[in-house]
Amino acid sequence: MNDHPVLARIHLNPYSREVQRDLRDATQMHRTVMRMLPDNLGDSPRHQAGLLYRIDDTDTTSTLLVQAHQLDPTRLPAEYGQADIKSLAPMFTALHKGLAVRYRIVLNPAKRERLSVDEKGKRGRIVPLTGTDADQWWLRRATEAGLHLHVLTPTSMEPARPRKQDAPRMRHSLLRYDGNATVTNPDTLREAVLHGIGRGKPYGAGLLSLAPARTP
Repeated sequence: MNDHPVLARIHLNPYSREVQRDLRDATQMHRTVMRMLPDNLGDSPRHQAGLLYRIDDTDTTSTLLVQAHQLDPTRLPAEYGQADIKSLAPMFTALHKGLAVRYRIVLNPAKRERLSVDEKGKRGRIVPLTGTDADQWWLRRATEAGLHLHVLTPTSMEPARPRKQDAPRMRHSLLRYDGNATVTNPDTLREAVLHGIGRGKPYGAGLLSLAPARTP
């Protein structure tokens, strides 16, 4: 596999039935994305491939971003979308302390509830975070990942499209954060980009995108 991951940017075809299905159903989207991976990756192919993905929506288009060590967009359904693929090696090389960047990430901010004395020995329930609690969660995780945030703008990722009646109910509350930041630790930041941040990675969370900040 490549030392550095690649990123596929797939401009989704809104007339494709498979695209329409996947945008309604996160489980189906995950299955479709997994088709892009090589065969024979063992029991944990997503983990072995370093697979992360995110859907970026505008008013008129949907773009699927997929990151992994190796990807083959030709394995997607016919007419699923137009794919551009690039190596992330130049981005990794450019990272240095003090670099000003723009970022985007979809996250599943959550915490594990503390258990009562009577529930000792059980695993606590995972509780989604919202509002200021979610913002503070991302601020902490960004700091640990080697980013000093200057701006964090949250956007709810609750699906605007109707969910299929038989589609499984989402167990994750997704938020997108956009903003500006300064790199404080390039090494930990590379690890965060490689492995993703937080929970919900099979449902389109955790992929951190970085770009140099625009200069005035």
